[in-house]
Amino acid sequence: MSSPSPPNIGGGASDEPPWLTAAEKEAWTGLVSLVLLLPGRLESPLQREAGLTLFEYLTLSHISETPGRSLRMSELAYLANGSLSRLSNVVKRFEQRGWVERSPDPDDGRFTIATLTDAGYEVVVAAAPTHVRAVRQLVLDPLTAADQRALARIAAKLRTRPVDLA
Repeated sequence: MSSPSPPNIGGGASDEPPWLTAAEKEAWTGLVSLVLLLPGRLESPLQREAGLTLFEYLTLSHISETPGRSLRMSELAYLANGSLSRLSNVVKRFEQRGWVERSPDPDDGRFTIATLTDAGYEVVVAAAPTHVRAVRQLVLDPLTAADQRALARIAAKLRTRPVDLA
């Protein structure tokens, strides 16, 4: 019995890709598991201890790490791995709590800048230990130093960078 044909993505019948080998399938399954399962495991302690989703924490964290604690919303959406509309909704809630302020970019008024307030900085500083503990427990501690370097190399090879979005 022959294997069923996968859906034809991007071409005619002659464009059928080769099936994955067992090693390729194991690598792919491992990556998919990381991408789908790890965010929820990282988010759970943040929700429990800080009342933040992972997306909310990453939003605050990325702003906190920039000079002047200010960042363009479009770049922040990329860094936090969310759409601009999702980010706008989160930042609106943060504005209502006094954690973030938005203003036009003085260099280019077509862009909006998100700036972390002192109150927002306190929130991210308080949540950071919870996040770091989870990152260590779930990602870094189970890996050797060589594994960590390999993970960083693989991530660099697979990453889409903000400059690629321009």
